[in-house]
Amino acid sequence: MAYNDPFEKGRIKEMAMGGSFSIKSVLPALFPDDEELNYHNLNPLVQNGGHAMTIFPKIKDMPADEAHEAREALLAYCHLDTLAMVRVWEKLLEMVK
Repeated sequence: MAYNDPFEKGRIKEMAMGGSFSIKSVLPALFPDDEELNYHNLNPLVQNGGHAMTIFPKIKDMPADEAHEAREALLAYCHLDTLAMVRVWEKLLEMVK
C-alpha cells in the first residue's frame, strides 16, 4: 500500500488553513471550537516549537522553581502536539469512511 499525503495536491482542502498544512493551521481548521486543542491556552513560555527549542537547553541553568515551570510548560506543549496529531488522524479516518 503506497503512502499518500491526504493534504497533498488538494485532496483535502480547508480554506481556514490559509494554504498551510502545519499542525498549527490544520488543527483549528478541523477543530475550530475545541479549546482542548488550542495552543493559545498553553503557558506562554511554550506555545510553539520555537519556544520549546529555546527554553529546553536553558532549564539546567534555571533556579528550581523556574525550571519546574519550564518543564511543565514543555510537557504540556508536547502533550498537545501529540494529542493534536492523534485527533487529526482520527478525523482523517472519519472522513474516509
